Amino acid sequence: SCDQYTEPLLMLLSSLPSDEKVVLVGQSTGGLSLAIAMDKFPDKISVAVFATAFMPDTKNSPAFVVDKFFREAPPEAWMGTEFVPYGEDGVSMSFSPEFVKKAVYTSSPKEDIELVLLLKRPGSLFINELSKREKFSEKGYGSVPRAFIVSKDDKALTEEYQRWMIDNYPADYVTEMEGTDHIPMISNPQLLTQRLLEIGKKFA
Repeated sequence: SCDQYTEPLLMLLSSLPSDEKVVLVGQSTGGLSLAIAMDKFPDKISVAVFATAFMPDTKNSPAFVVDKFFREAPPEAWMGTEFVPYGEDGVSMSFSPEFVKKAVYTSSPKEDIELVLLLKRPGSLFINELSKREKFSEKGYGSVPRAFIVSKDDKALTEEYQRWMIDNYPADYVTEMEGTDHIPMISNPQLLTQRLLEIGKKFA
């Protein structure tokens, strides 16, 4: 479940001293975990950084931004990715090798892509579960400063979609990276680190 997936992060935040704050960074579906953590521990986070990540709002269901992404992506865009039901109403997805190479890791080193293909496991976007959750609150999630790092060459979560999320629920700070794919910590870790340091200096 989404809560189980996020639990290690929540445990870490709950263990922080009351006078300590952190900079949280989420990428891709990690943006949903960020939102859950922000809603629960807003006073423990100096800034939440969405690095080409799903960024929900407080007006709609927590599933809104993910659901829109799925509805607007034509079947062929998934390039043979498998979607398999699990549990009562869950759906897991297993990326096809073609999707990994042509949508997710387009600018990453070949040896990293080969390793990903060996180690990849099914994952989930938790759409059905998120659609049943209460909206994220302005008092919790909405009160934490948000920064968004746009990955301009992301072929999975496109620049257009990233900017739509920013328009839908404006971030406090927006910066961008060129030449990075959906996994900037592999395709250009130096540039990502530079952007994170900029954000940390501004908010922490």
